Parts: sequence; C-alpha cells; structure tokens
Amino acid sequence: MQLDTYLFFNGDCAAALDLYQAAFGAQVIALIRFRDAPDGGNVPPEWQDKVMHAVFRVGPNEIMASDGRDGQPHRAGTGFALSIVADDAQSGERVFNRLAEGGKVLTPWQSTFWTRGFGMLTDPFGVPWMINVAGESEAKAP
Repeated sequence: MQLDTYLFFNGDCAAALDLYQAAFGAQVIALIRFRDAPDGGNVPPEWQDKVMHAVFRVGPNEIMASDGRDGQPHRAGTGFALSIVADDAQSGERVFNRLAEGGKVLTPWQSTFWTRGFGMLTDPFGVPWMINVAGESEAKAP
C-alpha cells in the first residue's frame, strides 16, 4: 500500500510548480496538460493549457498536482499541512520566506526549544506549510 499527496490548484498549478521549484528546488518529473489528452480533457478552450496532472519531487518525496477541473469548487487546504525539514536554519528560512511571498504567515520564522528554525504559513495558492530545521540529534541520525 502507498499513500500519495495530491494537490489541486484551481487553475494556478503551473505557477505553484514554479514557486516550489524556486523555493526548494522541486523537480517536475511529469506534466500533462489537458490539451495532451485525446479528447482535450473534455474542458473548455481556455483550460487546454492548464495542468491535468503533474508530479514533482522534493528530495525523495513525490507529490502529485493538478489544476483540477474547470468549474470545480475549490476550497483552500484545511485540516492538513505539508512539512519540509530543512538541513539548516539558513536554508529553512530561505524556503520559508520564498513560500511566504504573497501568502499568509501563521507562525513567524523563529528559533524554538526543539529547533533552530521553525515557521508555519499558507502559500499564495492556499497550501499550508510547516518548515522545520532538523534538530542536532535528528541531523546526526543515520
């Protein structure tokens, strides 16, 4: 059994992928636009260039993404957050600041009793993120 994460962006998937590439070096490993489907994805002409399905990789993790369907109701993420564990405080803060541009900071970037850097935010596309720096004991684990 495998559990995968699938994010929907209501028409902003390409821009979200650009942000994730810039913020933490995500690699887009698959991208299919509606126009690539035999029936054009059965969407209106203005949705032909939207993303039907994409897969991006962050470290060893793969996340799937899509623009969803034209006219499909969209509700920004609730009840979950994606968590990034940075190798050090400097890279964690850089990722946090990049994702926060145009988004909403929930917990400002700060040092805590468990780590040298932690912050929570919602990015400009409504995806909630937690950025955490690996603690010393975690960083030394094999």
